[in-house]
Amino acid sequence: MSLLSAAAAAQDTPSTVLITGARFPSDAALQPIGATVITQDEIRRAGVNDVNAAIRKIGGVYGRQSLDSSPDFTLDLRGFGTNSAQNMVILVDGVRLSENEQTAPSLAAIPIDTVERIEITRGGGSVLYGDGATGGVIQIFTRAGTEKGAQQGMHGSVFAEGGQFHQHDMRVALTQVTGDITADVAVARQGSQNYRDNGAYDLRNFSVGLQTRFTGGRAGMRVESAQQESRFPGSLTQQEFEQHPTMASTPLDFGSLDTNLATAFAEYRLGPVDLAAELSHRERTVRAAYLSDSFPSTNAYDGRQDQFSPRARWLSNVGGMLNEVVAGVDLARWKRKTNSPYSNADASQTSRAVYLRDELRFDAAHEGRLALGARHETFDKDFTDELAFATPDHGKQSQNAWEAQASYKPLPLLGVYARAGQSYRVPNVDDNAFRFPANALLKVQTSHDLEFGATLSNGAGDSKLTARLFRHKLDNEIFYDPTAGAFGANTNLDPTRRQGVEIDAETRIAADWHASAHLQHVNAAFTEGPNAGRELVLVPKNVVTARMAWLPAGGQSADVGVQWVDRQRNGEDFGNTCTARIPSYVTFDARYAVKVDGWEIAATGLNLADRQYYSYAYGCGSGIYPSNGRQLKLSARYDF
Repeated sequence: MSLLSAAAAAQDTPSTVLITGARFPSDAALQPIGATVITQDEIRRAGVNDVNAAIRKIGGVYGRQSLDSSPDFTLDLRGFGTNSAQNMVILVDGVRLSENEQTAPSLAAIPIDTVERIEITRGGGSVLYGDGATGGVIQIFTRAGTEKGAQQGMHGSVFAEGGQFHQHDMRVALTQVTGDITADVAVARQGSQNYRDNGAYDLRNFSVGLQTRFTGGRAGMRVESAQQESRFPGSLTQQEFEQHPTMASTPLDFGSLDTNLATAFAEYRLGPVDLAAELSHRERTVRAAYLSDSFPSTNAYDGRQDQFSPRARWLSNVGGMLNEVVAGVDLARWKRKTNSPYSNADASQTSRAVYLRDELRFDAAHEGRLALGARHETFDKDFTDELAFATPDHGKQSQNAWEAQASYKPLPLLGVYARAGQSYRVPNVDDNAFRFPANALLKVQTSHDLEFGATLSNGAGDSKLTARLFRHKLDNEIFYDPTAGAFGANTNLDPTRRQGVEIDAETRIAADWHASAHLQHVNAAFTEGPNAGRELVLVPKNVVTARMAWLPAGGQSADVGVQWVDRQRNGEDFGNTCTARIPSYVTFDARYAVKVDGWEIAATGLNLADRQYYSYAYGCGSGIYPSNGRQLKLSARYDF
């Protein structure tokens, strides 16, 4: 089957799991190298309530406890510590959510019932996705319901859950399919008093989509809105954590985050050429009040971003071999206004990128693939702040990325691959607003990436083992250095390196039992300069995530998960001198559900061993943010 016919067959078969390879839908057999796919069924079976939890608990991605009581843990692909959010790219339906500032995207605001699948691609991806894709790319897809044979008429679900810490979650999702037109709406509200004092959290979100299918393609739009309110419990010392981990050090602090996103998309096939584009507008409003300090303050951030990403894929035969050429343009415009006692910054950034990637499929019997790609991106920046010490930033920066990769199956059940490339990260407005030296703009961070891997599967297709060896050699890594200047600042580090191994495994161990596991071992260290050989901070060397699902006949199901995280250095321990480290920890979660007609009743438990632990500390025996204790929940869902 050719790639063109495979993609067409996949789009016309609702049961097929589509994989987005070179920014176009492809057959699952042609998934990107190193990709992990989380399906809608897996999300529901695990009982997770938001996208962030699905990525951590099912995808095996390490997450660090949030500082604002929200379920948006800081995700970390390949050990980038404090700046992990700036070293990976997150997209929803092809629209980039990753911010041009020192914040992580709010994934909890995405209605979980609209998610069709999540794709996690580890490793450098700057050719296709640009700035900040060194650690990898996470894509969330909500497009569904336009396939041929989709269920006609109205269908949907109602969900209600309650649990300890006054946790509550109410969700309604409706879809109307009329011929080739699909409309959907999702409304949700969730909240909790959470484990710690002054840890209350409340989220309200809304999503509405409209899509239509026509000969050769489809088009649609989606509007999403979310309002989030959080209390800030603050950090603890080691002694406070051991004696009273639920206490709040900042009992008066609170904040809010409002986001609005409107997206339009279109896909069209014109002979051997596929055309696609997304146009989006996003607004983000952040408010914070720090009233527990000796000098109380309030802060406000208002940002907006417009994106346009047209692209094309041309499929052809070259000497009897299938050739896929993808070319595209990414245009983005971002602005932010800040109002706080220490900053009145006006910041803006415009980026323009062009990329080209060519993949040749040869030796069909052994599924040989060879790909080359390149990208050039230019950034225009404008930053002024009369209250800041930093020099205004008016200028341009540009950077190139490239990649080369190949894969081959020397044996029917064994595939091997290799890839190399260069990825980059451009300093954002927050990096340059608090930098050292203050009169010198930060340099572009570059990474030379190398990876080797192999996949072994069984003949039945229900067991697979993948191992990846990787190395990222970074120059001018952008990082907060507590030893820089008088009080610490963002700076370009001496050369650093991340290297390690990742193992993904899944198997059906019996007729009703399915198991999966993810292991990441990473060594993150300085390679030159006065810190040469020292470990980088907030990077656990080992993270192991495993799940087991029981799916017998009769409507029952059970899902159990465990995660072990190795110890790590605190955020200020650049000299590796602190004898105390963030301790290792193990957590367990489980869910049992029973289906009767359209109803599903479930019991869920998180941190079942009630482990007292923390995943974030920015000082030696201080700056600790405790993680949640045990939580039990009951839920009911009705599908119609």
